[in-house]
Amino acid sequence: MTEPAPVFDPRAVIEGRAPGRTSIAFIAGIVITAACAIVALGIDVGQSVAAGDGVVPVLVALPLALLPVPLLVALVLFIDRLEPEPRGALVFAFAWGAGIAALFALLINTAGLEYVTQPALGAGTGEYVSATFGAPLVEETLKGLVLAGLLWRRRDEIDGPTDGIMYAAMVGLGFAMMENVGYYISALITPEHGGVALLGYTFVLRGVASPLLHPIFTSMTGLGVAYAATHRRAGWAVPLGWLAAMLLHGIWNGLSVYGAGGLTAAYAIMSCVLAGLVAVLVADRRRIVALITHYLPAYRATGLVSDDDVVMLASLRERRRARNWARTTGGMPAGAAMGDYQLAATELALLHAKAVRGVLPLGTFRQRQHDLLGLMYVARMSFLSRHPAPPVAPWAPPGGAGIARHAVHQAPLPAHPQVASR
Repeated sequence: MTEPAPVFDPRAVIEGRAPGRTSIAFIAGIVITAACAIVALGIDVGQSVAAGDGVVPVLVALPLALLPVPLLVALVLFIDRLEPEPRGALVFAFAWGAGIAALFALLINTAGLEYVTQPALGAGTGEYVSATFGAPLVEETLKGLVLAGLLWRRRDEIDGPTDGIMYAAMVGLGFAMMENVGYYISALITPEHGGVALLGYTFVLRGVASPLLHPIFTSMTGLGVAYAATHRRAGWAVPLGWLAAMLLHGIWNGLSVYGAGGLTAAYAIMSCVLAGLVAVLVADRRRIVALITHYLPAYRATGLVSDDDVVMLASLRERRRARNWARTTGGMPAGAAMGDYQLAATELALLHAKAVRGVLPLGTFRQRQHDLLGLMYVARMSFLSRHPAPPVAPWAPPGGAGIARHAVHQAPLPAHPQVASR
């Protein structure tokens, strides 16, 4: 009985994983995070019922919390176009923030407030201390755990500061969404403080004026994780980023209780931090473009990269035009193949950058180089011939048959930078 042909999965090649179905671990992770989110929502329902308002506040609060999320997620994905992260990893980061992080933060913060700070310091002072010091510690730790997990399990997926910010933004958006449900319910069930009017104020403050606060806080941890992933012996960057995240979170919570003046100062500080993050994103995009123009011309001899290709790959506008051309001339399969070619070529440039930094062994470099070049060959033949890509695995071993073998081994390839420098 012959073995089935290997599955050709361009997305698996780009993401550096084995082809096939969604992993059981990923499905289990989503189920667990979803269950935690449901429990957290159940606690909010219990709060509303205990106040005598039934489930109506929940039915109002949940849509309001969900309202800005699609736009904010679309913004994150828009930023992440040059070298997009695996959608599964981004979904899990969001689910972690909305589920595990939100639930355990709710439980720990509530317990700390009721059993530690308020009994020891009184209601007012205890609430202030809990919000300024306790909540940042608990929440940034819980949100940062998923980023530390990515560093541990998927280190190769993190290519620079943009990736750290993207994952941090997703976990922060998920957390903020669930947290907002609780805030909106609390506003509705306290009629002595305004009821619907207080809900409107809370929605404007949290859902409109400051929806990026949690992504901004956790981006500090994300930057630390990204630095640790792309540099040797740089584990110190993770706790440093975590401390910065807690500091920003504590500054916001501490200042926001001082009325309009405190909020103005807090907004000014967070606006400066946000501007700094935008500057980091712009600089990192320029870095990736520079890597493309520096490393890819060395692959001219393979026939997979031309000077025009390098120009196209270095511009988001030209990439879009190339995909439109491919769809117009060859249909949707050709357009998808052009997108695969662009992403594989970008990953190839980033592969060299990792090797230069000494975080990639020779064997891993060679295998990944082989896989990416194979995908580039398959994709190029697809959009040039205007036919769907043939089902040949680009990661076929050098001794086997296949067009990927022909693409990789018919021309000399650039060496691993650490080897070439000896």
